[in-house]
Amino acid sequence: MKTSFLVTVGACAALAVVAQVVGASRSWAQSGAPHYEVDASWPKPLPDRWVLGGLGGVCVDAQDHVVILNRQDILEGELDAGRMAPSIIEFDPAGNVVHSWSNPDLLDPRLHSCHFDKENNFWVASAPSGVVQKFTHDGSKLLLRIGKKGVLDSSDGTTKGKPLNSSFAQFHMPSSISVDRDNGDVYVSDGEGRNSNHRVAVTDRDGRFLRQWLPEGMETVHCLTIGHDGLVYVCNRDNARIQVYDKQGNLKRTIELPWTPVTMPADGKIKQFGGATVAIDFSPDPEQTYMFVVNQNNAQIDVVDRKAGKPVSSFGSIGKQPGQFDQGHGIAVDSKGNVYVAENRGRRVHKFKIVQ
Repeated sequence: MKTSFLVTVGACAALAVVAQVVGASRSWAQSGAPHYEVDASWPKPLPDRWVLGGLGGVCVDAQDHVVILNRQDILEGELDAGRMAPSIIEFDPAGNVVHSWSNPDLLDPRLHSCHFDKENNFWVASAPSGVVQKFTHDGSKLLLRIGKKGVLDSSDGTTKGKPLNSSFAQFHMPSSISVDRDNGDVYVSDGEGRNSNHRVAVTDRDGRFLRQWLPEGMETVHCLTIGHDGLVYVCNRDNARIQVYDKQGNLKRTIELPWTPVTMPADGKIKQFGGATVAIDFSPDPEQTYMFVVNQNNAQIDVVDRKAGKPVSSFGSIGKQPGQFDQGHGIAVDSKGNVYVAENRGRRVHKFKIVQ
């Protein structure tokens, strides 16, 4: 009887999980474009009078804990009033700081991107930097370094040299990381700045170089992520589009996301204010119905129907109030569909929750 009871409970639990996943997929598909509002109670006040610098990125782990990357580029005199916040700060779903760490010997200062793989290991990159690195979840142990620290992929190994786009595992300005959940291959967008590489580099799980491609029409390669469809979504920051490739680097589709200024310049010449496709993430349903895109030009998050490639809504505006942006730079979505946006210039992280 005891064994039978356990089997029955296990089967019911499995069915409940399946029903939850199917229900989530149906709700995202059938409820129309999601609408969001800021959760001004998240995060809770930082401890110990911490002072944040610009936030280079944000990512979410398997427990819906949110990690932000603090560049520590604070203003002169700010430490008269507080203490430098650690480089890596982890919040629980309620917004409490539950873990933090720094390691200047391992982490380059201009942190730019983070990612949690299928095993919940923590990946991080800085730009400029010659490396991407994999740590245990808590940062206590460096598990893998791809590239040689302190050496960039340039003619003289520094930012002053000519970027080379070399066919090996050394980087220049790695801007984003995504680990293939099927085989562990590591995809890196290497090209955060205009005077940098402009490529997508792929290594195996042990850091051995496999291949690369130079995305068409990109001066910068600012972000990428792998979708459930097995395709690689790459941000063309300056040209307001997402370019979608297969894992071998063949262009499969282009998602155009044109933007216009709220106020047209008097001379009629439109100038970028950071780019319209700066960072992306997907809704958590299996179909990844929606794509969330950081649009710095309009200081908002564009919600895009992924399959149709069309914007369906947006949220946020320019400003200093909760839910307003001062250079949104990183974005991540948790398993419940909450959206987290990290600001560089504004030096804070927002949480947006679904209201429809």
